[in-house]
This record gives sequence, structure tokens and C-alpha cells, in this order.
Amino acid sequence: MRLIALLLTLLALALPARAETPTLTIYTYESFVSEWGPGHPIAIAFERICKCRVKYVAVEDGAALLSRLKLEGEHASADIVLGLDTSLTAEATATGLIAPHGLDLAGLQLPIAWNDPQFVPFDYGYFAFVYDKKKVSHPPASFEDLARSSLKILVEDPRTSTPGLGLLLWVKSLYGEDAGAMWQRLRSHVVTVTGGWSEAYGLFLKGEADMVLSYTTSPAYHRIIDKTEQYEAASFEEGNYLQVEVGAKLVHAQEPALADQFLAFMVSPEFQAAIPTGNWMYPVVAPASGLPAGFDPPLAADHTLSLDPQTVASGRKAWIAEWLAAFAD
Repeated sequence: MRLIALLLTLLALALPARAETPTLTIYTYESFVSEWGPGHPIAIAFERICKCRVKYVAVEDGAALLSRLKLEGEHASADIVLGLDTSLTAEATATGLIAPHGLDLAGLQLPIAWNDPQFVPFDYGYFAFVYDKKKVSHPPASFEDLARSSLKILVEDPRTSTPGLGLLLWVKSLYGEDAGAMWQRLRSHVVTVTGGWSEAYGLFLKGEADMVLSYTTSPAYHRIIDKTEQYEAASFEEGNYLQVEVGAKLVHAQEPALADQFLAFMVSPEFQAAIPTGNWMYPVVAPASGLPAGFDPPLAADHTLSLDPQTVASGRKAWIAEWLAAFAD
């Protein structure tokens, strides 16, 4: 009986300590927390520093993150939103849910200048069409080449997917008022439009199309993990659209101090080390040892296409309508 009493006393002492461990809740996208993504090692590394628990809540893609924030408003249960990109930051700011970060980010290595007071970049990349070299011997070097070819492609929906939105902005940045005409020409090449990147890339690997909208860094995964040079990203002479992924603290964060600590951790060498072979993107803080073997260097500045976030916010609805009109039956 005395032993049982002792055990109950120890259990009673342990339970309050366990309950006092704070939890940092992070909204992010599914591939970030997938088995091969960087989410798990990043959580373990931060938990060692913060003496807290990291809880991820994942949705399909970055565009779905914004939709969830808009739906939940001030009732959002997250402290951090991780995985929006520069095509969505202006709309996210307009919700009134994003808090300032207060960090000095002058030392980041990005293809564009960064002075956003609310969003902290954690990686970047360039959209590209990835192809199987065993199936495609003469990849297109431009959208014109693609439109004239017989190639079949997989793309993502710009309403639900940040890569899909990236393609929309890529075409718009090049063709302006003629973007609708280009969509009409590309339509016959599209096998299917998926809700997110994971589904599209999975179908591509199953041989459902010749090319898939992905990133210039995607072949690095196959070189490093699959040990194959079979896959390559088509180099478009007109330039590739830039994606910068960001994190931010929510105004109504339940753990604001932990959220601030995590934002600072995002630009630390430990977090950034997980990006190249975890998220298969470029880190915003270059590793001292350089990029892993298998990565192509980032594109030159004059090969980078980008639209201002405010321009995207004001035009996105109309541009999606233009895209839908081209794909309507």
C-alpha cells in the first residue's frame, strides 16, 4: 500500500509539469510535414531549444493555408502560419491576422530585395516544367515551344495550389493582356489539373504525362535520393517565375513569445540546413559548405520573373477568371 501511495504521489507531481509544457501550433502544407519533408527534424531541433512541443496542422497547399486563415479569422488556433508565398502575402496581410516580426533580415541571400515587416522568408525556388529524359528528347525552351509541341503536361489549380498560382503569374508576367490566348493554346496539352503539387508530381512519376509543373530544384531530389539523372527541368529562355516561401506570426497567437522565437529560428543555420534536401528548395541563408552535390546553382537575376505582391492581390481574381474561361468546356 505504501508503494502504491508513493507511485500515486509521483504521478501527481509529474502531471502538472507535463501540462505546463507549452505547445507551438503551426499551420503549414502537407509536403512540409510528409515523411520526406523537413518538418519533423525542424520540430525536433526547435523543441530542444524552446523546451516546448511543436504541433503541425497541415493542409494541401499554400493557397489552402490562406483560405483557412480567411475562414477562421481571429479564431484561428495557430501561432505560426508557414508556407504562404509572395503571391499570397498581400492578401494575407489584408486579413489583419499577421503580426510584425521585428527581425533584422538584411543578411538573407535572396534573388530579390526583402523589406517585408511581417513575413520571414525560409526558402525560395523557381517554377519549371520537369520532364523524363527517357521520354522527352527535345524539351521546350519557351511557352511558345510548348504550345507548338505535342507534349502532354500536368498542372496544378491556381485556386488551391501555390505552384498552380505560380504558373498563372508566370504566364501573366510574360504575356500580359495576351495571357488568355496563351492559355487557350496550352489547354490541349493539359492532361489534368490537380488540387496540389503532390498529386500532380505523383501522376507524373506514374507516367501519366510528359511534363509536370514543379521546380528547377526537383531533379536534385532524383539525383540525390534516387541516384538517377533521368529527370530534368526545362530551361525556358524567357525566364522562370520566382517563389519565395514565408512564415509569419498570427496576431492572436496563444504563444507569442514562442512564435517570435520560432521566426528567429527559421533563419538560423540549423533550420536552413533542413531546406535543400528536406523541402528541395534553396535556403535563404547559404550553408557554409555550399549546396549539396546534385543541386544546380540558383538562376541569374536577369532570368528571374516576379510580380509585386500588391499587383498579384489586385489582379488574382480576374486572372483566375481568365484561366477558367480558357479551360471551360
